[in-house]
Amino acid sequence: MKALLISMFVSFLVTFIITPQAIRLLWCAGINGRDLNKKNKPKLPASGGIAVAAGVVAGLLSYVGIQTFVYGVITVSIYLLGVISSILIVTFVGLLDDLNIKTSSVKTKDGNNTKIGLPQWMKPLLTLPAAIPLMVLNAGETTMMIPLLGEVNFGILYPLLLIPIGVVGVSNLINLLGGFNGVESGMGLVYTLALGIFGILYGSKVGLNNGAVLLLITAASLLAFLRYNWHPAKILPGDSLTYLLGAVVVSGVVIGNMEKIGIIIMIPFILEFLLKLRSRFKATCLGKLRQDGKLDPPYGKKIYSLSHVVMNIKPMTEKQVSVSLIAIQVAVAVLAFIITFSGIA
Repeated sequence: MKALLISMFVSFLVTFIITPQAIRLLWCAGINGRDLNKKNKPKLPASGGIAVAAGVVAGLLSYVGIQTFVYGVITVSIYLLGVISSILIVTFVGLLDDLNIKTSSVKTKDGNNTKIGLPQWMKPLLTLPAAIPLMVLNAGETTMMIPLLGEVNFGILYPLLLIPIGVVGVSNLINLLGGFNGVESGMGLVYTLALGIFGILYGSKVGLNNGAVLLLITAASLLAFLRYNWHPAKILPGDSLTYLLGAVVVSGVVIGNMEKIGIIIMIPFILEFLLKLRSRFKATCLGKLRQDGKLDPPYGKKIYSLSHVVMNIKPMTEKQVSVSLIAIQVAVAVLAFIITFSGIA
């Protein structure tokens, strides 16, 4: 536990120090996007995920270093080194997406913006290589508990089929819900912290769970990043963060053997996928900005996003929408613990 706490502190500190530098670097490089829920639609540096990735990688390397040189344990660190490879690959893909910037604003489904991103069909293909490190390490247990079927051993299909589906699917699921200051990093903080705590409890009988190490180190980095991403944001997370979080969640639940609770905690994003599917992925999460600064649902009573559900309750400020969505993630995390430890599922 001492090694984990030290590594979490390193992750927090690196992200906290690097994020202001990333803000200046991204601004100077012209990697920016419009903060579309503000009246004057200000430009902000985008792709804040690179600062979070730096913190996560620094924290993981610190943990691996302590395990190697202090405790003489090498084998347990192999999976974490594989995870670092996945994180770097998927963050690079997200950065490529964030690099598609126009010199002047053009029309997108979210409104006029300088950040265009990659075509939707290309994103799953580009996130697929992030699964390769976990595949070649044959990470995780191939036997899973399936409702109504009981235990099913997927054998070679687990690393060759289920892991890539998980990495691509979750990375793109998390990418569907966002656009409000602090939502991506705030919800990410909740589900990585919840999964990390579960991993600690789940692994208490057999030693520290490597999945929990990864998830808690990521949570520490997100806490530092949230300082700059909370309303009013100084930096936008970009796809580099959402893709990173998808890879972290899948890697954490795979190497920590926490697939069941991982699926439950991802329920908000599964619902978001189903809602967006109704619009053929043409709907925006964002609201219509009123003169008083509050947001109306963009399609009236038609619901194409969890954010539309929240805004249909009453007109809300951007900060209130963010808090509401984070609260939904907290409620789902609590429900996941209740279901898992009560033996309901």
